[in-house]
Amino acid sequence: MAAKFQIRVFGKQGCDKCHTLNQRLDKLLSKSEYVDFEKVYCDVETIDGLVAFSEAECINPSRIPAMVVTKWNEAEAEYEPVSTKAPGAADTVCRKSKLYQYVGLQTDYSDSGKGVISPKMIQAVLAEALED
Repeated sequence: MAAKFQIRVFGKQGCDKCHTLNQRLDKLLSKSEYVDFEKVYCDVETIDGLVAFSEAECINPSRIPAMVVTKWNEAEAEYEPVSTKAPGAADTVCRKSKLYQYVGLQTDYSDSGKGVISPKMIQAVLAEALED
């Protein structure tokens, strides 16, 4: 049976921040409260990864690594992005890293974001997906 949620992580080979995001997700997903989630890594330097990235439609290519949460749609037999309940609303945890349209994150390389996707940000996004 498919997991209820699939987290699609977009990154590329040799990217330290991509490696860190994957490690943080793996650590969180090993906990029992995240049993409904699975992670799929999409290398944007491959055809399959680039197609998945393009289908996400909402991630800025210069803000990789990024992640988007999808939910299994039984009727369509595929995963679909989880929509954000309040697009554009201020978020004190995720700030400018939060995706606008879908539940997910992209790296904020500004001086305030410092290029960090923290475990707290990831947990906030997963909690939002669980509310769906």
